[in-house]
Amino acid sequence: MTPLVQRFVMHFGEMGSRWGINRTVGQMYALLFLSPQPLNADQIAEELGFSRSNVSMGLKELTSWRLVKLSHLPGDRREYFSAPEDVWTIFRTLAEERRRREVDPTLSMLRDAVLEEPGGEDDRHAQARMREMHDFIELLMGWFDDVNRLEPATLEKLMKLGTGVVRLLEMKDRLTLGRGSG
Repeated sequence: MTPLVQRFVMHFGEMGSRWGINRTVGQMYALLFLSPQPLNADQIAEELGFSRSNVSMGLKELTSWRLVKLSHLPGDRREYFSAPEDVWTIFRTLAEERRRREVDPTLSMLRDAVLEEPGGEDDRHAQARMREMHDFIELLMGWFDDVNRLEPATLEKLMKLGTGVVRLLEMKDRLTLGRGSG
């Protein structure tokens, strides 16, 4: 690895623990992301100095997250792995997986909890707060679904608007109020 690649791989490993994955898996993903060609488990183990079994477990985790693509080379029985080329695809996959693993179970629990018969005033208060959380998460996930359907070029334009979206909404409100008062 070049010093530049090594610095990125090491940083990604450290950040991985903050994102809920272990350091090894983060480093493996960073290596695959930067690699110009697919790598097999032995190559990954050699590049990173990891045991073959550790690499195998990490590849299973990355595969379960749909963050690596599996391929085979003609005449070679080994499996080769690569990261998707498109960063939008990577982001969408990560967001979808996090939703499936973290948000959906939370929404399910909240739905069940607000449907229970309250045992008293404390439960009614708790259910009201849980309903607020449920409704907020539902709203956020609806927005996420809308944004997720956008083409990457459109999504990029939207993101570049930044606070311009807020100014546009404020202008719409002023125009709407102006028409209503006349």
